[in-house]
Amino acid sequence: MSLESEVDLPGGAVLPGALPDALRAELIAFRRDLHMHPELGNQEFRTTAAIKERLERAGLKPRVLAVGTGLVCDIGVEGEQWDGGPSMLAMRADIDGLPIPDTKAECPYRSTVPDRAHACGHDVHTTVVLGAGLVLAELHRQGALPRPVRLIFQPAEEVLPGGAADAIKCGALEGVGAIIAVHCDPRVDAGRIGLREGPITSACDRLEIGLDGPGGHTARPHLTTDLVTAAARVVTDVPALVSRRFDSRSGLAITWGRVESGHAPNVIPQHAELSGTVRCLDLEAWRQAPDVVVAAIDEIANLHRAKSEINYVRGVPPVVNEPGVTELLREAMIARRGVESVEGTEQSLGGEDFSWYLERVPGAMARLGVRTPGERHIRDLHQGDFDVDESAITVGVELFTAAALVNGLR
Repeated sequence: MSLESEVDLPGGAVLPGALPDALRAELIAFRRDLHMHPELGNQEFRTTAAIKERLERAGLKPRVLAVGTGLVCDIGVEGEQWDGGPSMLAMRADIDGLPIPDTKAECPYRSTVPDRAHACGHDVHTTVVLGAGLVLAELHRQGALPRPVRLIFQPAEEVLPGGAADAIKCGALEGVGAIIAVHCDPRVDAGRIGLREGPITSACDRLEIGLDGPGGHTARPHLTTDLVTAAARVVTDVPALVSRRFDSRSGLAITWGRVESGHAPNVIPQHAELSGTVRCLDLEAWRQAPDVVVAAIDEIANLHRAKSEINYVRGVPPVVNEPGVTELLREAMIARRGVESVEGTEQSLGGEDFSWYLERVPGAMARLGVRTPGERHIRDLHQGDFDVDESAITVGVELFTAAALVNGLR
């Protein structure tokens, strides 16, 4: 791999030039192969094997996580495994797909797996970190990598509470001083990234509720528990009640996705089920949310004489970008592509388990633009027709490569 220097950095360091055509083509082919073979969380065996094989061909020594999928790989440390030397900059990718069908028409790399799709861009994230690893490995061989780097290919991001927790238990953060990631953003043009200091995503938990009562005839609701009405009041009253128990600036919102009860129009049922999500912009409010939400559900259920069984599934806290690492990404992108390549971004209500890493080490996530410039139609995340402008892969590789070099000068 030939990497010609293009951009001078303070201290005499240089950023590599444009990716060689052969590597760019290989990365696009690698991404398309992943796109055709999506695997769900904790089932990413083929994906893990493909990443491992390519890293080994580059002379690296990746280590599969003890959970069986996902892997980490160190570059620029003795024996390719950290020995207590300078702290590493980690680059994280999530490798799992989603349980939805791929609905793209006339696409040669559509998913070949029924009801499975890479509809959130994890195939792009994985390819970006792989490509950065290949470039950095070559720089290390040339003696041009100033500090060690760790690649983290994490399973099960889409599975609450997220595979990041398992990766951390497997030692993924051992020796790591800072961590960076990207997430595809179909609202941002390819060639640009979006950055924000502080919270960039939201907390996301899941609610599963069962309501029970003796049931009866709809002619005599006063003699039993009117369970459908009780469920309806939980749906409407709990979000309203909770909203009055948090500062409105916390952005805490309960939204229901499923309500089921009953089978006949003249029978009051004995059981009802509700499920939904709790999303929150504020980290401290998220920490208080389970107690407040559960108390509100019980309060409304008791009012209607319904017995409640509540499963509050803890999800992920907000991703809170540390200012210093956010600035590192900004410096890296500007050094590589100019000041116009960076734009601000708003906090989203989506959840991301990258937040678990940031509970332990400073880090930041950038929005990676994947929209073809000038395109009017925006393909949203988690939709079956989601796709990207593949030039974004090169942009992501350049961003991470530059970040590793800029970080080494700090």
